[in-house]
Amino acid sequence: MALLKILRSAQITLPAELRKQFNLAEGDYLEAQPVKEGILLKPVSVVERQQAGKALLKLLARVHAKQPPRKLTPRKQEEEIAREVKAFRKQHA
Repeated sequence: MALLKILRSAQITLPAELRKQFNLAEGDYLEAQPVKEGILLKPVSVVERQQAGKALLKLLARVHAKQPPRKLTPRKQEEEIAREVKAFRKQHA
């Protein structure tokens, strides 16, 4: 078990063996969640908004190229996308 000390500005240092085990480096993000036993730290991936938007547009272009044209209003398209995202999240939860 690793022992951590809270430093100035509430900073903590993860021991090297944990950083290696979880492939963590300076600048990586951890999510902190309160749990019954204490605090759970989980590595998370964070993507810059503009980079994610460009990747999404690129993916959508590939998907639309394979689909026949649809005559849905923008509102209906957004609702359909929201349903698909919700179903995907539920399936992969």
